Amino acid sequence: MSFNFRSFLLAAAVLAAPVAQAQWSGKAELGVMLSGGNTEAKSANTKVDLTHEGAKWKNNVYAAAQYGENADFATAERYEARYQADLKLTDKLSWFFGLRGEEDRFSGFRYQATASTGVSYQWIENPTTKFDTSVGVGYRKLQPQTLIKADSGEVLARISGEDDSGIVGTLGSNYEHAFSDSTKITNKLLVESGGDNTAVQDDLALAVSINETLALAVGIGARYNSDPPPLAESTDTLFTVNLVYNIK
Repeated sequence: MSFNFRSFLLAAAVLAAPVAQAQWSGKAELGVMLSGGNTEAKSANTKVDLTHEGAKWKNNVYAAAQYGENADFATAERYEARYQADLKLTDKLSWFFGLRGEEDRFSGFRYQATASTGVSYQWIENPTTKFDTSVGVGYRKLQPQTLIKADSGEVLARISGEDDSGIVGTLGSNYEHAFSDSTKITNKLLVESGGDNTAVQDDLALAVSINETLALAVGIGARYNSDPPPLAESTDTLFTVNLVYNIK
């Protein structure tokens, strides 16, 4: 059975429904680039990262999308969604349950989906700095895909392999530090490691406030896979300049 990204998004929404009436905080980002003349290209990326923290539960919903094309063909198309619920055991220690799904038409994988559980710990939480980590175990299902490309880089065909699944260890962290009232750095890390490969995602951003609601963020994201499918690169990087809308 293949992974359906729209079904995953619906499942994440259903899981978040018990706290949907409560106040969420976080941010939404959007970046667009258009060029014409001698070089024609279009690209866009968007992210939503929302958190609700109650007396016993902390819920986080994250979604991201990226698209790019030149004058002749698409060069990037990626969608990702994550949901994590943390049951607080103490002020700092929690037990988490997580879901993650991804479709990237240029990564060498048709889809990747992971369900995981484990412990989270809030190492630092004060007015200027926040840092937490999560360590767990999960079950990952994926489908490799071989991309046949022309010399120009255009994808001519996609040959899907057999579905694969297995147990993975997971590691995640969230770091945030405010240098001043207007300048903040954030880093979001996710690692999934199994018998077949290790996948790493890391997003680093520096945001400067325009006013109480809006900010401008410069970021760099890296995606690494230790054993990508044939003809696929092991590392992808993305540099972004986004407008950020802070949700409080």
